[in-house]
Amino acid sequence: MSYFKIAYRAGKKGGSIVIEAKNKIEAIEKFYDRNIGVMKKVQKTSKPLSFIFKELDRKFQNPIKKRPANTEKLIAIFDQMAIMLDAGLPLNYVISESIRTQDDKMLKAIFENIVSDIEGGQGFYNAALPYKKQLGFISLSMIQLGEETGSLAESLTKLTTILQNILDNRKKFKKATRYPLFIMVAMGIAFSVVTLFVIPQFKSLFESTKMELPLPTQFLLWLEYALREYGPYILVAAFLMAIGINTMYKKNEKVRFLLDKLLLKIYIIGKATLFAMVSRFVYVFQVLVEAGIPMIEALRIAEKIIDNSYLKQAIAKIPTAIEEGKSLHQGFEDAELFENMVVEMIKAGEMGGGLDKMLVKVSKIYKDRFDYIVDNIATMIEPILIMAIAGFVLVLALGIFLPMWNMVDLAG
Repeated sequence: MSYFKIAYRAGKKGGSIVIEAKNKIEAIEKFYDRNIGVMKKVQKTSKPLSFIFKELDRKFQNPIKKRPANTEKLIAIFDQMAIMLDAGLPLNYVISESIRTQDDKMLKAIFENIVSDIEGGQGFYNAALPYKKQLGFISLSMIQLGEETGSLAESLTKLTTILQNILDNRKKFKKATRYPLFIMVAMGIAFSVVTLFVIPQFKSLFESTKMELPLPTQFLLWLEYALREYGPYILVAAFLMAIGINTMYKKNEKVRFLLDKLLLKIYIIGKATLFAMVSRFVYVFQVLVEAGIPMIEALRIAEKIIDNSYLKQAIAKIPTAIEEGKSLHQGFEDAELFENMVVEMIKAGEMGGGLDKMLVKVSKIYKDRFDYIVDNIATMIEPILIMAIAGFVLVLALGIFLPMWNMVDLAG
């Protein structure tokens, strides 16, 4: 869209107005539709600040944001819709009733728009398509499947199962990492407090002796000086660096790929991420195949739920291999993520006609591994925390007591 400044005269008074239009002719037509005076001059102009402020205000006021919706509340809506559809109630009534008491403004606005479009003659899938970012790719795929097969209630029931499984894994991982993160933050705060407020009390004493200070004491004094003089700058630099890395991660595919690959190499977190995402992928793939979605399409849909770009690239090799004429187990082998046992299980299920059951077992293998890591994460990380605390105490003790012992020796 372009912007045109039109100078006009209304009686004895003159004025100007900026109109948004595709071209000059459309701008003139819009001007005459307003019937505000006689046009004198038309010229193209830049976007006025008033338009920019209006757009920002409109975006701020709009309840529909460009972010995923609350998964827990979305599950509740789909679950209620599945029950009511199974009872034979009409779709527009079902959606309206499911959101009638909904307190999430974004979800309420989205489904109100969907109801309006359905009553205007659109299908459920087409009405929900503009909200792919908010509802998620899996939700739209299951809605489309339900419409095409005439079993929307069953598709929504399976959808709630998938979303609940994903939500449970995320909650479990967050809960397991809460304690170690708290310990690390507490250690960082304690170390900073000791360095800034305890070390300075000994600084003048050590300097008055004019003796050569041991390395631990020199390190503590240097650290105290750095935090006192450059502490705010260090925090600002760290904050800006975090923002920069986050921005590059979102916008640069190479940076995102590299960081996602490095994430998988981090102790405990890497394994937990791998097992969680692979388990989620296999589970969703199994549910979609069982629901009647063609294998390649089911693989493409299940691939979309993988957040890690490195894993996503590896898993994308599976449907590509099938399109090239290979079997499913060969595709799993090409991905180079699954050990021989898993590939052989897929092969046995593929040849024996029991692929659904075998996929359930594979999904359970990775879910059990993920659960084991999450359940024992505190035990696994405890040696690292103990070593960190021991190092903190050792440096502090050596830094303070070594020069004091030297002073005692000198005095003797």
